[in-house]
Amino acid sequence: HDFAGSVVVHAVGGWVGLAAVILLGARRGRYHKDGGVSAHPPSSIPFLALGAWILIVGWFGFNVMSAQTLDKVSGLVAMNSLMAMVGGTLVALVYPTFEGMVWGTRLGFQDAMKDLFGQPFHDFAGSVVVHAVGGWVALGAVLMLGARMGRYKRDGRVIAIPPSNIPFLALGSWILCVGWFGFNVMSAQLIDAISGLVALNSLMAMVGGILASLVVGRNDPGFVHNGALAGLVAVCAGSDVMHPVGALVTGGIAGGLFVWAFEMCQNRWRIDDVLGVWALHGLCGFLGGIACGVFGQEALGGLGGVSLAAQAAGTVTGAGFALGAGLLVYGGLKAFVGIRLDEEDEFMGADLALHHITAYPEEMTSPHDNAPLAARGSASAAAKG
Repeated sequence: HDFAGSVVVHAVGGWVGLAAVILLGARRGRYHKDGGVSAHPPSSIPFLALGAWILIVGWFGFNVMSAQTLDKVSGLVAMNSLMAMVGGTLVALVYPTFEGMVWGTRLGFQDAMKDLFGQPFHDFAGSVVVHAVGGWVALGAVLMLGARMGRYKRDGRVIAIPPSNIPFLALGSWILCVGWFGFNVMSAQLIDAISGLVALNSLMAMVGGILASLVVGRNDPGFVHNGALAGLVAVCAGSDVMHPVGALVTGGIAGGLFVWAFEMCQNRWRIDDVLGVWALHGLCGFLGGIACGVFGQEALGGLGGVSLAAQAAGTVTGAGFALGAGLLVYGGLKAFVGIRLDEEDEFMGADLALHHITAYPEEMTSPHDNAPLAARGSASAAAKG
């Protein structure tokens, strides 16, 4: 029995590959007569990672088409036990609790909203349930973790650590933008319930986010690509009830808010949120929950059925719940396990310290050579082991 091709597809290909490698022989200079081995690190770890995740995503489709159940996925993709503990806690307890409150009947939350404000809390595609919850959990994590080594100096200076790869930042942003249309539209959950208004509002909010971040961010490409996401995050909640002009305004406010909040976090408040997760998802998701109660009103061209008071109450509840959960989960791990590398490993970077390979081989010698940095990493690992 070989339902999805472990032998027919993979083993056959692998053994044919082995025969080809044996006949071809080693690369010139790979092995030395004195027994030495020359390292040939991968040319691009980011592309290696991208290819792996494209394959992993495709694998689900391949095996589902084969009606094969995938077991123990977390064991295959979890980087370490710490991430497994964090992910397990958030996925098992935090997200399902608030999701069930808003999109289900858990704790009578929606009944209470309707009794108090005349309308339930409306979050069509998850500005609050998905994005704000994740962003406010992340704020708790960043506060517990602290800033990167050398980020802030005692004399008040802030040391800039620019993005390592703007093209990849852009690629990631636009992959998300394309997928967002499917996510928002199919939040209807039924083919018959699909609305073109959701797709149009998603587009308008994305445009608003781009334009606002372009202006407020002074043409910074990092802000522009994240501005598109800021608009999309904010429109999720009300994409099914807003007028398209309201969606455009919502996206514009979100794009400007992201730029302002990111700069304030990094430079004034000294919250070292590396990717701007709280600014993008936490604050823009929070904005989206409130904006749904404004631009979803019939008086502003919306379809109605929403209450600004209910939106405010639901949004604040979600953000407060998520921040508390983030502080509790990461604070607990910090107290009992620890959540950051020691100074030497942090100086080398997690690629070398944890995974024993550099992500940028053109800039650094392989850890398998006798380079000082690699030797330090090996010595450090041996001492800890």
